[in-house]
Amino acid sequence: MNAVVTRMTSTPVRRHFLCAVLGLVVVVLALESLSTFRQSQLTSVAYLAIAAGGLTVLTGLSGQLSLGHGAFMAVGAYTAALMLRAQDSGWSVPLVLLAATVVTGIVGVVVGVAAARLHGPYLAGATLALAVAVPGLALYFKDYLGGEQGLVVPAPKVPGPIDDVMYFITGNELGGTKFVAYVSWILLVVVFFLLANVSASRIGRRWRAVRDDEVAAELAGINLGRARILAFVVSSACAGAAGAVLAMSARIAAPSGFTLTLSLTLLSAVVIGGLGTLSGALIGAALLTYIPPVVTNLGLDAGLSSLQSAELAPLVTGIFTVLVILFAPLGLTGTYRKWRLTRNITRKGER
Repeated sequence: MNAVVTRMTSTPVRRHFLCAVLGLVVVVLALESLSTFRQSQLTSVAYLAIAAGGLTVLTGLSGQLSLGHGAFMAVGAYTAALMLRAQDSGWSVPLVLLAATVVTGIVGVVVGVAAARLHGPYLAGATLALAVAVPGLALYFKDYLGGEQGLVVPAPKVPGPIDDVMYFITGNELGGTKFVAYVSWILLVVVFFLLANVSASRIGRRWRAVRDDEVAAELAGINLGRARILAFVVSSACAGAAGAVLAMSARIAAPSGFTLTLSLTLLSAVVIGGLGTLSGALIGAALLTYIPPVVTNLGLDAGLSSLQSAELAPLVTGIFTVLVILFAPLGLTGTYRKWRLTRNITRKGER
């Protein structure tokens, strides 16, 4: 048995594949035992984690700071909305997700070419302008993108064969909310599997080299511009896929859903969870999804009004973020890994 486990985890790809399979099993067990409301919350966690995973690769591995990933999510959301509204075309959900990913990746190429020439606060300022400008395009092209009201997104149809298979496996029907939840989490597992393998590959090592020392990386023969552009494309494609899931879940694609707050939320998720770690992106996305409703409910139970409870949630979230930055600067995941490494070294020293 030990030999089989050792063989299955002998390479990074095999380890990541095993984790992906286990993750899918956990997803099925969780979604089949939760209410519709909890399923929608898990969908929110999934699309935030997908976008945050792409951002942590961009910032944590290649060292590029982006404040405009909400704009890439908007591109993916509007692409998915336009395709799903074309009912006569019969677009399948995988094709919609693929199209949103590809279109946003193309936009990422354009932005990445400009970003490759910028550094530090200049890159942050450029992506910040992108986050402000892109949602405004819906107002300029209101005849096609719906203006301020946005585009109503039809619920994606559950394919009959998939519904039959899931009923055979779980004994439950696959409703619209649960279907979107399954789509979001399957996409999350696939995206994290690909990102983990890319990070462990030669491409990931090039990104780390560019992040750590540009001069040394260039002397080693690494094309700095190409490496930065590739990181930006991968990150923006993840954000586009996340935006498509967001549109399916919220049933609308509107400028109000892709404000600067969304971009800062993604950055906060990366900072809280741990920069450069996919598990940290997932933890950060989960915390930023569940903290606001929990705090709001606590405020209501304490006798506060609905408005006061709603305003208390962002305050607590902000204080929590500041505390993480002060006492766990590596993020929750990074701090835990450092603590575990220090403990192991101490134990070996005592022996």
